[in-house]
Amino acid sequence: MFRPALAVCALLAACASHPETGADAYPSLLPIDSLLTDPAAASDPATGLDARAAALRARAAALRAPVVPAGTPTGD
Repeated sequence: MFRPALAVCALLAACASHPETGADAYPSLLPIDSLLTDPAAASDPATGLDARAAALRARAAALRAPVVPAGTPTGD
């Protein structure tokens, strides 16, 4: 009972019209010269990496710190 219903649904979905698969669904092509001279793509990403690395190192140091401060009774 389940397999025929599944087959019918699959066939109906396959036969449906999909307007998004037409020629308008693809992006327009751009000349390679405009892509290579794009100022956003040419910016140096290393400018913000030093600050980000320092923040990650500080966070890692905080995570390595003891969870329970020394001298706190543990209830043994």
